[in-house]
Amino acid sequence: MMPIRLIIVDDDKLITLSLKMIIEHDPEMQVVAFGTDGSDALDLYTRYKPDLVLLDIRMKTTDGLVAGRQILDADPHAKILYLTTFADDDYIIQALRMGARGYILKQNYESLGLAIHAVMAGQRVFGDDVAARIPDLISGESTPDWEQFNLREREQTMIRLVAEGLNNKEIAADLFLGEGTVRNTLSVILDKLQLRDRTQLAIWYYKNQHRLN
Repeated sequence: MMPIRLIIVDDDKLITLSLKMIIEHDPEMQVVAFGTDGSDALDLYTRYKPDLVLLDIRMKTTDGLVAGRQILDADPHAKILYLTTFADDDYIIQALRMGARGYILKQNYESLGLAIHAVMAGQRVFGDDVAARIPDLISGESTPDWEQFNLREREQTMIRLVAEGLNNKEIAADLFLGEGTVRNTLSVILDKLQLRDRTQLAIWYYKNQHRLN
């Protein structure tokens, strides 16, 4: 039987080596490559075609959420498991929405092997601390008061689609628009909300949808 092939992307080399030892203690698993920043993730995924990507969240240049979206844009069937010290609500929501297969905390490292096997069996895995918060995170579906941000109906729809993890091509197809129109509209939206990128836009949406009238 072929082992489960993994890549690890984490900016702490000591943690990376420790994770490799933990993972490869199971003879059914093999770490085939390491990355030290989210900017490494897509290249490593393309080069090694692993069965699973183990990603940290906060890294120096490109965070793990951006890296995860890049990988899933390239391969929607990719299996991404987040392993982080941050049980931040925004991070958990984004991981859920983008289609990550799991989100567990580093202090629960002893369950990592079981989590990997569960993901490979088609399950979604969340550590106890995270799983207990998911119902609250996905509740509260009230509609934001878009007018106070001067956002038109098409812009509102586009924000929702970005928050759901769709890329520009998918948004264009969904709204029957050209990709250039989508890019231009997103630039206008980011300017109106004074945000830097689509990751911040998704965070903005999920932070505001439950509290705005």
